[in-house]
Amino acid sequence: MAASSYKYLVLGGGNASGYAVNELVERGAGKSEVAVITDEPVVAYERPALSKAYLFPDGPARLPGFHTCVGGGGDKHDKSWYDEKGVDYKTSTKVTGVDASKQTVTTDSGETISYEKLIYALGARPVKLTDFGTKGADLKGIFYLRNVVDADAIVEAIGQAKKKSNKATVIGGGYIGMEVGAGLNKNGMDVTIVFPEKHLMERLFTPEIAQFYEQYYQDKGVTLKSGSLATEFKGKDGVVTTTVLKSGEEIESDIVVVGVGARPNVELLKGQVDLLEDKPGGVKVNGKLQTSNPDIYAVGDVAAFPLQNYGLNKMFRQEHVANCRQSAKHAVAAMFDPSTPDYDYLPYFYSRIFDLGWQFYGTNEDCSHVFFGDASSKKFGTYFVKDGKVVGAFLEGGSNEENAALKKVAQTNPSAPDDLGTQGLEFASKL
Repeated sequence: MAASSYKYLVLGGGNASGYAVNELVERGAGKSEVAVITDEPVVAYERPALSKAYLFPDGPARLPGFHTCVGGGGDKHDKSWYDEKGVDYKTSTKVTGVDASKQTVTTDSGETISYEKLIYALGARPVKLTDFGTKGADLKGIFYLRNVVDADAIVEAIGQAKKKSNKATVIGGGYIGMEVGAGLNKNGMDVTIVFPEKHLMERLFTPEIAQFYEQYYQDKGVTLKSGSLATEFKGKDGVVTTTVLKSGEEIESDIVVVGVGARPNVELLKGQVDLLEDKPGGVKVNGKLQTSNPDIYAVGDVAAFPLQNYGLNKMFRQEHVANCRQSAKHAVAAMFDPSTPDYDYLPYFYSRIFDLGWQFYGTNEDCSHVFFGDASSKKFGTYFVKDGKVVGAFLEGGSNEENAALKKVAQTNPSAPDDLGTQGLEFASKL
């Protein structure tokens, strides 16, 4: 098969990929200079929609409605946009190898593609229970959520479950577990969420924050099994019917959705560039998002970059849409202009569940925490303090202006007054 050649080659079809291509086009990359390779059947889209609006029973999100770059305030780019811009977008194509010395990649079709600059945006993949040898984890009816194909399978399974017991079990109490659990509940399903930690979202929520959300889920009819581990799945005719907990308890369900973490897809770059073996893992990059090979950049979920602000001083990797968008744009900017400052990313998380919505900025690592507001009003928050400075801020139910004020707190790291909890949002608004 004849080899193809491009000035800019982007690997991956998620958020980071879409925003990287948009930035390349905006900076003048010409027709036939850019190519994208993804094993997904569609062009880049805003992945967060999958665990949120995609599962809504009424007015669900569907493509082409959330192709990038609509989530970042831009236009949605369907296949026709890439065609118009002269971008060669190869869907349903798997990259099988990268040769940094030859500046080529190979695909499962046997094609060899050369590049001048490579943007590695292959993201992360779900951790699967089969990885741990969990008995019965290969049964049908057990789902993971990472792409549109996964989401479509879950939507179809919901329809089938309504004809059966209408029960669902979610394994994991983090982002995916909470958002998918809420989506299944919205569909009228009897939902049980199983997680080994003491409370929901243990890496971010304080016990006080978690108590509010746990009560909210329970009031919606969701059963929570904290401190519980799924050790086995039983089935009938190859389809899951039961989740067995370490305690011996058995939970019947027609659907099991697993969200227990993700692993960065670094394998194609092993032996080609420096990787981070220890936490947080990923492809090691500098402040320009550039790997140890100057012609290869890594962006999004897979990139581990230096972060020395906001109470942090370490290599940092974040699996979040904000980082995907910003790192992709920054890498392209640095590619075109070497004088571009180093990547300065403010860690950020958000979620929308039921009629709630929270945002978090900064860090909560090695911090004390100060609660403010009134949880009963669905408007409350927490400041995270380290060495006398406020380095993180969480807010449920905030307006755009209030969330912006919390963001400024995390950016500027002001000194924490003794009455921080009493001042609450007023502290942020005075900065």
